[in-house]
Amino acid sequence: MTHYLWNPPAIQSLPVRGKTERLPINRLFFVGRNYHAHAVEMGRPVDKSIERPFYFTKAPQTLVNSGATVAYPPETSNYHFEMEMVMAIGEAGFRVKAEEAHELIYGYGAGLDMTRRDLQLVARDKGRPWDLGKDVEQSSVCSEIVPMPGVVIDQGAIALEVNGVTKQSSNVDKLIWNVREIIADLSLFYHLQPGDLIYTGTPEGVGAVVPNDKITGRVEGVCEISLHVGQPECALAS
Repeated sequence: MTHYLWNPPAIQSLPVRGKTERLPINRLFFVGRNYHAHAVEMGRPVDKSIERPFYFTKAPQTLVNSGATVAYPPETSNYHFEMEMVMAIGEAGFRVKAEEAHELIYGYGAGLDMTRRDLQLVARDKGRPWDLGKDVEQSSVCSEIVPMPGVVIDQGAIALEVNGVTKQSSNVDKLIWNVREIIADLSLFYHLQPGDLIYTGTPEGVGAVVPNDKITGRVEGVCEISLHVGQPECALAS
């Protein structure tokens, strides 16, 4: 039996619709700028004919369940929501062909990629990594996972509201790189494993939230998601 100096982190997991077992999380992948209108609003239009998808990751410890209340994070004054469809990988795969990509899909969820936008843009413009803007504690929000083994979702409304006011409204058929293309391309770089989550990108309309805001969103045919933005944590006493 292995003994540790302190207790290792708990395994992150998500509820699965219709099951008592939870889905254990392996890695969190995010596709950057995967809707044309969002790429334009970020000042970085995408030409699919000459570009490939790009990705960033977050630590599994950033994952929180839908319905949670999370503290407004430190060192930002521009905390943004990004509504996304999430794919859950259920089979291992490496260098997967696009026409076989569906074989890796276990199911789908609705997700939020919460972002310290001010820090992300500073890093982007200076050519630095995005970690401080993206890999934020409690910033990877996900609903329950809905089992849909082998199903490729290529259309369906995706929307988000803040305090009941619609901020994002689009359709997953507007993804620049679709579900099959994402899995095929990402599997060129990583041996995809069961429990990997892939956040597929956000449509236009991203914006800032403040403490006490309530975020609600949904992916048609999948499920809904919600998040309460709490107060900032008090500074530690010196």
